[in-house]
Amino acid sequence: MKSIQLSLMLIACAAGVARAQVAMVPANDAARALRDHAKANYTKFEKQIPMRDGTRLFTAVYIPKDDSKTYPILLNRTPYSVSPYGVDNFREKLGPSELFQKSGYIFVYQDVRGRWMSEGNFVNVRPQRQPGGTAGVDESTDTFDTIEWLLKNIPGHNGKVGQSGISYPGFYTAAGMINAHPSLKACSPQAPVIDWFVGDDFHHNGCLFLAHAFNFMSGFGKERPVPDRKFGRTSHDHETPDGYQFFLDMGPLANADKLFLKGKISFWNEMMKHGTYDNLWRDMNLRPHLRDIRPAVMTVGGWFDAENLFGALECYKAIERQSPEASNVIVMGPWDHGGWARSAGESLGNARFGAKTGEYFREKVEFPFFEHHLKGAPAPKLSEAHVFETGTNVWRNHDRWPPRDSKPVTFHFADKGGLTTGKPSTTGHDSFLSDPSKPVPFMERITTKMDYEYMTADQRHAARRPDVLVYQTPPLAEDLTVSGPVEVDLWVSTTGTDADWVVKLVDVFPADYPDPEPNPAGVRMGNYQMLIRGEPFRGKFRQGFEKPVPFEPGVPTRVKFVMPDVCHSFRQGHRLMVQVQSSWFPLVDRNPQKFCDIYSATEADFSVQTHMVHRAPGKASGITVHAR
Repeated sequence: MKSIQLSLMLIACAAGVARAQVAMVPANDAARALRDHAKANYTKFEKQIPMRDGTRLFTAVYIPKDDSKTYPILLNRTPYSVSPYGVDNFREKLGPSELFQKSGYIFVYQDVRGRWMSEGNFVNVRPQRQPGGTAGVDESTDTFDTIEWLLKNIPGHNGKVGQSGISYPGFYTAAGMINAHPSLKACSPQAPVIDWFVGDDFHHNGCLFLAHAFNFMSGFGKERPVPDRKFGRTSHDHETPDGYQFFLDMGPLANADKLFLKGKISFWNEMMKHGTYDNLWRDMNLRPHLRDIRPAVMTVGGWFDAENLFGALECYKAIERQSPEASNVIVMGPWDHGGWARSAGESLGNARFGAKTGEYFREKVEFPFFEHHLKGAPAPKLSEAHVFETGTNVWRNHDRWPPRDSKPVTFHFADKGGLTTGKPSTTGHDSFLSDPSKPVPFMERITTKMDYEYMTADQRHAARRPDVLVYQTPPLAEDLTVSGPVEVDLWVSTTGTDADWVVKLVDVFPADYPDPEPNPAGVRMGNYQMLIRGEPFRGKFRQGFEKPVPFEPGVPTRVKFVMPDVCHSFRQGHRLMVQVQSSWFPLVDRNPQKFCDIYSATEADFSVQTHMVHRAPGKASGITVHAR
């Protein structure tokens, strides 16, 4: 079993101080106290660090005033600004959590190339240089050059560097591990961007995550012509709380730029020109470059991360596959995007987890990881996969992920909405009418954004629609714990030439399931249908994301894909449910149901079609989970 030495020293004391502080003062006062602590104990410097091509990157450095000992450097590279700017203006806190600030580190925050106060041109998910290449720059070389400069010019360090970041900064952390500087000893890519077409952020299996892509890029995608500390990233004002109606009224995707973005977001228009997995997207894929990794790695993700769940899992798996000797662990908790860093982690939407999982992670896992690798603190061993199992709400330790003892179990769709481990013995199918003008909403709640809580939301609103197929087991006689990927295998046909296939894995609670306490909103949890995992797949990519192919109307065709991993226990008395539909709006853009370039489709390309899901010998549809 591979493992990483993690320290528990200093945790009890620091955690006790943190809890006492929160208990004694309001949140705003606690933040002010933490900033006052930073000002009293750190000196801030601002530097322009030159890269190998002469471009200078704006960098804020916070150095402990106590110079009686040396400190490791903790680096965070971001496109979201290192603000506040000015040596007298301090961040609300330093480091991933206040434990780091009180322990003592040299904290370094850097505006990446082309963002905010750094020079150069910004490139989204800048492609890595080819292995062995020496020409040009990428995020790995910028990380290397930054560390080299810091070691030569910043006093009081101990020669060891760590790097961490969430989401886009998680991407920069993952890129920083590649061809790493020898002094980079520990990295924690958290919810890192890994592949923007197959599974992260803006695309899932070729489907555009419309609400998220539009909202994010309408602000973040604005050009910054020169270094500017006031450069804004305000997103589009929808002028309505009803995102479903807003995006429906927008019409075909081509109208997004025509009506709202007005040519101001160059990357949006770039996306609209690349509707297949071509060189633009392949060059951004970080997975092939995660080889020969030397720093210790702790990848962190959330089971209910609406943005980068795929990235965390794939980062760990790519390192495991291509750098088998690396010190490589993964931590997965019941969190939304970055929830492990900013919340107690007790709940998400109506889902309750029975513990302050975020606080636990910050105190018992993240802080000891860096204390051990950067300060040499002794520690007990932590398993390679430290994962939270929802349903039972317990932390599990495994020597690998997925666990060795998980076995595939296939549930086939059956007659009358059944779900069974037996294979179909009779020919049958289920059909529904799919109307792009009335797509299935992804949440019952009205929202203009990709609401993070959709990942655990009640699915009863969808199950009651005629364009959603529902299959479920009888109440389970015993717990069924699934750990690993969810494999989808559909036999489908359509009267059109293209279709999306959305598959959802759902935990159906029993009628007597207790309501949460306290319960000021009056939530009733009996028969709640909790989403555990859901993914769309654009049917034309069933033979590969590079070369789409149409469906032949009326001809049964196989569509197979894999949904991101789960770690969930369906408890005794619960039901396992699968829902199948062809729209998930406005989370996912609408498929015209005609084989075409959807990004340039017109209103005339959209049409009502009938879709069928087959359940017959030789054409059995269903899902495979990995049970323990």
